[in-house]
Amino acid sequence: MSLRNQLLLLQALIVCAVVLGTGIVAVSLSERQVRDAYLDRMIGVAQSVARLPAIHDAFDDEDPAAVIQPIAEVIREASNVTYVVVTDARGIRYSHPDTDRIGEQVSTDPSIPLSGEMYVGTQTGTLGESWRAKVPVRSADGAVVGTVSVGILESALRDEFVGGLAGLVMALVASAVVGIFGSAWVTAVIRRRIYRLEPKEIASLVGSRETMLHGLSEGVISVDETGTIALVNDAAIELLGLERDSLTGHAAADVLDPPLVAVLERGEAGGQLVLAGERILVARSTGTELDGRAVGATLLVRDHTELHQLLREMDGAQSLTNGLRAQSHEFANKLHVISGLLELGLVDDARDFVERTGTGGALRVAGEEVISEIPELAALLLVKASHARELGMTVSIAGSEPLPAALRSDAAMTLRADLLTVAGNLIDNALEACTAGNRIELGFTVEGDRLRLTVDDDGSGVAPDQYERVFEEGVSTKGGAEAVGETISRRRGIGLALVRRIVVRAGGSAAVGRSPLGGARFTVELPLAGIDAADLSAPRSRSSTVGAS
Repeated sequence: MSLRNQLLLLQALIVCAVVLGTGIVAVSLSERQVRDAYLDRMIGVAQSVARLPAIHDAFDDEDPAAVIQPIAEVIREASNVTYVVVTDARGIRYSHPDTDRIGEQVSTDPSIPLSGEMYVGTQTGTLGESWRAKVPVRSADGAVVGTVSVGILESALRDEFVGGLAGLVMALVASAVVGIFGSAWVTAVIRRRIYRLEPKEIASLVGSRETMLHGLSEGVISVDETGTIALVNDAAIELLGLERDSLTGHAAADVLDPPLVAVLERGEAGGQLVLAGERILVARSTGTELDGRAVGATLLVRDHTELHQLLREMDGAQSLTNGLRAQSHEFANKLHVISGLLELGLVDDARDFVERTGTGGALRVAGEEVISEIPELAALLLVKASHARELGMTVSIAGSEPLPAALRSDAAMTLRADLLTVAGNLIDNALEACTAGNRIELGFTVEGDRLRLTVDDDGSGVAPDQYERVFEEGVSTKGGAEAVGETISRRRGIGLALVRRIVVRAGGSAAVGRSPLGGARFTVELPLAGIDAADLSAPRSRSSTVGAS
């Protein structure tokens, strides 16, 4: 059976059941009202007859029926009851609709009214089954001298009740018809709302949606028009590092990072780089407003961390390639000089030229004794030095001491990874903030159980009132101090925010201040957790330079 027929049938059954139940209750109440109305009438008539002085006086006559019968019939016809019967204390009738019954003993028990009590009930008499009321007739001194019985036939009650039932039945039938047509309309509305889909199709769509949502590598977060999160897939949970229970049913502004909330509310079709913890994400949104009114929105987040790292590595590889190309030209020129000197027979001059040139080159790592314990750090600085050379700048290691050998252990694996990310981002930030002719100096020191890294430059620096803001996501130092605090484009303002989050997670600190070189000094301290204190002592060494200017 189709969903339309199911809905219509179910609603029609409900309507009919409700109408039937209502009809039964209404019929019962109507029948009770008819009986109560007749009861009040019968009691009123009986008590009125019992108190009539003419009735009382007639009891002393030789033929009481001659007086009582006419009075009883007039009252019976006026009050629309079946009978008004007056008897004496022995139960002998003085009045009856059938005059032949006058003077006879009543057919029902008169003991209750003769005892001075009123009786109400259904009894079968000479006229048939009737609903009746019996009251005592008292003399002037209060003695019971007779009874008055007023009643209406049960058949007459049923006829009157059935006669008034037609209107009620018509109203109930009309209600049922209206209810069924209303059910058909509701069914049509529901069908339109669900795009005329059948239950199996809906179940299939829901299953497909769940499979698709939770199988996507892209995170999906949906909010309703009030900003409450209604849907979260598995990828979003993983990317944000949160629990499903802490997202679904909560306001997005309360559980998501402010940059994600800003993208969600503003709407971003092209995508924007944001930080979620230490992950770099690309966030897109449809926006929570449409034509000035609040609407539901969907936030899509995609992990950009690996791609961001690959782009940086590609930039470094390109810089290294260009440096090697330049070095090959320089090396070829030196070979030409040596060849010419030898052809001229100037062997001693050729030997002196070789000694003056040395064994290094544009990409030699002169600070090997400082960073030899972390080869990947040496490789990183090698690439940065090559890139700085192309920009007309120098990168140096100055005032440092050799890093402890314990940094090569497995216990320091996380520390090495954090140090690489922090150093790379700080150097990139310095290269962007400086111009040709500037220099950048790195310093590595170990104080107690903490490793301190300083990055100095002789650029324009950072204004003191912006020392904290530079670590916020979306703020860049590019362009000098005057540019600090300005909202940046989509691909900037990530590096320093990531540095702060990494060092905070590791239990360290990050700060910026004025450099002795005249520019900015960024200082990062990382705890040497898990490394024996005895392995941290190392002698200081001379200043050294990574790369040649």
